[in-house]
Amino acid sequence: MMVFSGTSNREWAEDIAEHLGVELGNVKISKFANGEIYVRFLESVRGADVFLLQSVCTPVNDCLMELLIMVDAAKRASARTITAVVSHYGYARQDKKSAAREPITAKLVADLMTTAGVDRVIAMDLHQGQIQGFFNQPVNHLTALPILADYFESLELENMCVVSPDVGRAKACKKLADMLGASLAIMHKGRPEHNVAEITHVIGEVAGKNCIIADDMIDTAGSVTEGAKALVQKGAKSVYVCATHGIFSPPAYERIESSPAVEVVVTNTLPVPEERKHGKIRVLSVAPLFAHAIQNVYNDESVSELFDPDFQL
Repeated sequence: MMVFSGTSNREWAEDIAEHLGVELGNVKISKFANGEIYVRFLESVRGADVFLLQSVCTPVNDCLMELLIMVDAAKRASARTITAVVSHYGYARQDKKSAAREPITAKLVADLMTTAGVDRVIAMDLHQGQIQGFFNQPVNHLTALPILADYFESLELENMCVVSPDVGRAKACKKLADMLGASLAIMHKGRPEHNVAEITHVIGEVAGKNCIIADDMIDTAGSVTEGAKALVQKGAKSVYVCATHGIFSPPAYERIESSPAVEVVVTNTLPVPEERKHGKIRVLSVAPLFAHAIQNVYNDESVSELFDPDFQL
């Protein structure tokens, strides 16, 4: 086993390597003056099972291209197998045609990774589970729900209600609600334009309850902060927000601080600046789960045992 990290989320990668009991491999990643990316493995990968750790985050296109070039370099260096460990799958929101003449960019990214030479993908909480079908290679789809559930159980909140930010997320929220022994509510969300959310209805009883809005990602934080306001107006006792991927594009931090949410809980699938890990934002580590998945893949053992095998997003 050889584990290498891209430049996008080094802290997460080092955490995984520590749990695996291995050192991150030696790879040189640099840029030419015009921005082109250069990758060279500084140790032999011939015949090795190579795991490439990368988050497709800001700058998204650079991180994606860096991963593809790492895959190509490993393939041309005669690696036995190449597994892309992608904590956050970029372009996942463009997984279908919602309007005429739109691309399905999530499928394009899958095609790019396949063409580059990926043999397997390990990902976490894809925006839609159907993205697994965009690959002809095995995809191990992990979920952070048990980690988030453990955290909220530790808070010992009473009378909890898990709130889905939209209908599409309801199935995952039902799973989280079952883990916590909580009730379920669903918000109806409209999007007049990209990164703009309008909460029109809340389906379910939220008055007097400690509500947890659970989403897969928080980008500009418009959906969750508007949702928190809507729940408070409906009489919620308190509002917490959780998501696997904290993208936090501007003006997310300002919206979160001014929102009625008590706390916003995310995982380290995407890097959060150290100065932001205070106040309302809490970051949980998913590195142990990724490390266990990598170890099981390497040893040809079951990955589904790491979480509920009956659960699919």
